Amino acid sequence: MSAGCVITGVMDLKSELLKSIWYAFTSLDVEQSGKVSKSQLKVLSHNLYTVLNIPHDPVVLEEHFKDDSNGPVSNQGYMPYLNKYILAKATEGTFSKETFDDLCWTMTSKKNCKPSIQQGLCSPKDCFKLFCLFNLLSEDRYPLVIIQPELEYLLTKISSAMSLEWDGTLLEELLSQNAALQDGMSVWEFLEHLSAGQLLHVESKESFSLAVDDVFMEMYHNIIKKGYLLKKGHVRRNWQERWFVLKPSSLMYYVNEDLKEKKGEVLLEENSVVENQPDKEGRRCLFCVNTAIRTYEMSASNMKQRVDWVQAIQTALRLRAEGKISLHQELKLSRRKQRETLQRSQNNQSSHSEPTEVETPQHSSPEQQGESERLEQHIEGIIQKQREVEAKHKEEEKQEREKQQAIQRDLERQLEEAKEAKEKMTATLTEMQKEVQQQKKRIHELQLTQVKLEEALNAQIHARLEEDGIRQELERQLEEEQKKLVELQLKTSAVGSQEDSFTTTPPSSQQTEESTERELVNQSTTTQMLKHWKIQHNHLMKPITPGDKVEHLPVKSTCPRQGHALTSTEFIAKVQTGITQDKGNGYSPSPNQEEEEQGS
Repeated sequence: MSAGCVITGVMDLKSELLKSIWYAFTSLDVEQSGKVSKSQLKVLSHNLYTVLNIPHDPVVLEEHFKDDSNGPVSNQGYMPYLNKYILAKATEGTFSKETFDDLCWTMTSKKNCKPSIQQGLCSPKDCFKLFCLFNLLSEDRYPLVIIQPELEYLLTKISSAMSLEWDGTLLEELLSQNAALQDGMSVWEFLEHLSAGQLLHVESKESFSLAVDDVFMEMYHNIIKKGYLLKKGHVRRNWQERWFVLKPSSLMYYVNEDLKEKKGEVLLEENSVVENQPDKEGRRCLFCVNTAIRTYEMSASNMKQRVDWVQAIQTALRLRAEGKISLHQELKLSRRKQRETLQRSQNNQSSHSEPTEVETPQHSSPEQQGESERLEQHIEGIIQKQREVEAKHKEEEKQEREKQQAIQRDLERQLEEAKEAKEKMTATLTEMQKEVQQQKKRIHELQLTQVKLEEALNAQIHARLEEDGIRQELERQLEEEQKKLVELQLKTSAVGSQEDSFTTTPPSSQQTEESTERELVNQSTTTQMLKHWKIQHNHLMKPITPGDKVEHLPVKSTCPRQGHALTSTEFIAKVQTGITQDKGNGYSPSPNQEEEEQGS
């Protein structure tokens, strides 16, 4: 970067700051005499020190603005003081230019901005942004005015931002009605006529405000280009869509265009290079920016966008190499040079043609006439080419606008489809939630049923265990009864042996009769007992079937069960009853039998 570029940048910054300070100074000059009190200048200087982020000593500031004939302000005036102590210390990048301009706008708008301006098309924020744009395009002479070509340039930019073509008939009508505006228009006249709708056809205030904001971001904040691009990640190596903003010194990228979440920044340096890349990984329209740190790979939506981005980044690198901080400032100077060149050529032509016409008004040669015709044809050709370029540019803008509208319609259609899909998904989720609730209810019912079945199974198992216990008890009783039966059979055999002994020993006739009667009684008793034992045995041999717990309640011993086996106590009681009945009939058991029965 050359020293001349640095000096030019410093001078441009100083001139831009002076424009806003001039408005603040004139707002303090209430009597319009060109003089302002030192106390007001001290407050203004303190505010300028603050917004420009310049360190200063308040004590020294008080010394400079003492109400006496000493000091730099009293001896030299405020303008030399401003240049030496404030503007010379202002450094680009150490303060917010927008905050500085907002201070000056606040001071001057209170006095000069009419209420009718803010009640019309322009809102207060729009007025401030237009004030900044006016200062950017105004001429470097005081009082500050904007000439017609620069005004047309600004109005064209705003119309393009609203996707409209600017109609210059309104401006022509205004200039024809007010000839004083042809030499230039002040910022207050500009805001008044624009807010009244005398410079632009505007469909709505909202679209106008958005257009002013876009132009403000582009021209005031030195944004060369902005838009969406696909960027390849450095770590994950995946492609993500990002909103890129290109300035002369950097290429920043955000999550989306609201600029709330910044994801990174590509610093453009003197050794940075931008170049196209071949298609790969299923991506087209690739290009990359090579810096000293790393390589950034990006993908545009189409070939035209890739060309535009590559050219814009090359422009930013050129401005960086030349030490220029603003593309629009350079374009403004270029337009000014073209106007000055055209003005000089017109002056030269008029100065050369007037003497010729005076000296030889009737002696123009055919060669001169041919030269004049060729010059006219050349000028006409240039004008025609310019018209063709403008027509081509308008056609391209129209095509681009139609393309953007088609994209917008496609996006709206996709949005509608997404809404419908979302509604269907919501309905499906609702049905699934209902089904889940029903399944949960069914599972709960099944769990309750399982608990009940487990309880019933446990009760059945308990009843079965009781049945097993009862069966075991009956088997034990059967064994006891069988033992008793065997003992009875042994007794019966013993009785038979006694009868044999009686037969071998002839008794007396009386004994024989008694023994015969006793024997008959014993035989009848034994026969009855055998029948009874057979009946009990048959009942005991009957298989036990499973039953409910209620059916097998314990039976009182005083009430023998019918059709079932008797306990030993019940059996003894019954036998004793039978014996008693036999005694009543004349039968008396032997002592041995009584002992055996009692023992059993």
